[in-house]
Amino acid sequence: MGAIKSRVKPGRAGVWIDGKYVGPASRFSVAEKYPIEAGDHEVTLRDPRYEDMTEKVTVKPGKTTVLKGKMKPVTLPPPPYGRLRFSRPEAETFMSVTAGDTAAVYLNDKFYGYVDELDWPKGGLLLPPGTYKLRVDSAINGRIEQDVTLEANKAVVIPLRKGEK
Repeated sequence: MGAIKSRVKPGRAGVWIDGKYVGPASRFSVAEKYPIEAGDHEVTLRDPRYEDMTEKVTVKPGKTTVLKGKMKPVTLPPPPYGRLRFSRPEAETFMSVTAGDTAAVYLNDKFYGYVDELDWPKGGLLLPPGTYKLRVDSAINGRIEQDVTLEANKAVVIPLRKGEK
């Protein structure tokens, strides 16, 4: 076994190894380290505000392969925006068992972030108004598949419930 770590900017990008989502590049500015079998792998970093970045790497046994670089920004759509975020039950706090959910959030089958970066009361995704197909498959918070319609200058909040499938 070896490992892969990303020091690519932006750190909030999602990491895919050989086509499988493994988690965020970093959390709280600390790069995540993902164990992987030694050998050749394809690593893709995705962030909706940047072009995808794909690298072929060779992981050596007992070693960590570190990716470095900077993703190229894309042109963002102009305002107005609607806001999409998640909410946890009031009894669950930042340090609760459901915090730390790095399940990928997809809109219209495109990666947009991960659950625990989109569940703050003032946070969320700013997106052009319209209807989106939301998909999340979380080991902690269960599966969410639904259509979400965003209106300009309004927020849509998707409730999270621990362990629903």
